[in-house]
Amino acid sequence: MTESLTYAPLKSRALIAVSGPDWRGFLQGLITQDVETLAPGEARFGALLTPQGRLLYDLFVVGREDGCWLDVLAEHRAAILQRLAMYRLRAKVEIAADETAVSILYAAHPRAGGDPSGASAALDSARVPAFAGTSGFVRDPRLPALGWRGYGAEPPPGAILADESARDAAKLTLGVPGPADWGSDKTYPIEANFDLLNGIAFQKGCFVGQETTSRMKRRGQVKSRMLPIAFAGPPPAVGAEVLSGELRAGVVTSAGEGRAIALMRLDRAEGASLTVDGRPVTLERPAWFLAALGVEAA
Repeated sequence: MTESLTYAPLKSRALIAVSGPDWRGFLQGLITQDVETLAPGEARFGALLTPQGRLLYDLFVVGREDGCWLDVLAEHRAAILQRLAMYRLRAKVEIAADETAVSILYAAHPRAGGDPSGASAALDSARVPAFAGTSGFVRDPRLPALGWRGYGAEPPPGAILADESARDAAKLTLGVPGPADWGSDKTYPIEANFDLLNGIAFQKGCFVGQETTSRMKRRGQVKSRMLPIAFAGPPPAVGAEVLSGELRAGVVTSAGEGRAIALMRLDRAEGASLTVDGRPVTLERPAWFLAALGVEAA
């Protein structure tokens, strides 16, 4: 059954080990995710924000018996370690780089207009009971269709081996943005759909940047969202403007074969004829996006 699964090492990711008696309380007041109830073998998606509420660093918090791992961009690990040390103060917490390898295991993905839950491409527990928990794989908390994240995990027998570019292409097919789209200190997490991808625990207490994030959600002041656009021909350059007539309706943040992610002005994109570099493009609203907003797919 694993012949339809793809395994890819994620060399762009690195780990930080957090442990000690105060590790939960320490992270609880910093990141967008609730860690108080995090169980060993469970991963949660979140971020560390600026005090003004902009995205600094995305992360996955992975529960362990004696603490957690923070799964972060490798290029940001040193800066995150420095920032965590700054916040530590008198907390009884240990923070250190960990060299355990990160990987991903996923199935072939449908186009974005498919099953809103992503179940048709998900690695549900009935399909991969031998991998879950005991062999280093934990479910990706964003969408079922994103599969499982591996920590020190070996590819299961029969899995197709791929590189990270194949993984990026599969994620683009689903219309899920990534670090290349939101950068650092440029974007609000709701604009990057963190609220729709289980990346913000609004019910928990305060965290850095919480006031702005909660206000945007509560007042419905979400003017822009990252969404996929489809086109014919070569991909547009990152930074290319998406136009509605002569008005700027968005900007391309990453691009691949036939599809790109763009940060779109929703008021200008709805029902409009859109172009990039003079070519027509089609704005797509992935089924998972519509389902998270409570909207039925057409």
